[in-house]
Amino acid sequence: MIRGLHHSAYRCRDSEETRRFYEDFLGLPLVHTIEIRQTMSGRRTETLHTLYRLDDGSCLAFFEAPDRKFEFKEQHDYDLHIALEVSPEDLRMMFDKGKREGIETRGISDHGFIDSIYFRDPNGYVIELTAKRSGRDEAMDPRRNEAREKLAAWQKSKFGAAVARAS
Repeated sequence: MIRGLHHSAYRCRDSEETRRFYEDFLGLPLVHTIEIRQTMSGRRTETLHTLYRLDDGSCLAFFEAPDRKFEFKEQHDYDLHIALEVSPEDLRMMFDKGKREGIETRGISDHGFIDSIYFRDPNGYVIELTAKRSGRDEAMDPRRNEAREKLAAWQKSKFGAAVARAS
């Protein structure tokens, strides 16, 4: 049924500023650009849709739509973020590059099964680069990691806490 991710799309403030970050800084090539003059609902627009390819063929995409108000809000770590996989060597190299180029750079965070660094793109989105650590595949195996049981316990605990607060 679902074969993989084709693209994930986000709004952007400025297409060229966004291109400089994703193509020049991160190294994702701009592979397609679509000028949209009319939406599928028939509304006239002046929108630019750009797509940046990852090595697996999937893309990150952006819409610049100056005729449509969009409030860009600062994203916190647990809000919206985009996580992309790199090698351990590239993680260190990108960490140094971000610092050197004056881009907001945080990390390196040890998550046990991956190491991560974080940037903020020109639109305010948090971009996480991750590198697998040994044991990553086992950590992501639901037969071994009890993911469903942990979710069920969380739900039960959350419900109990809500009842206690309501009392």
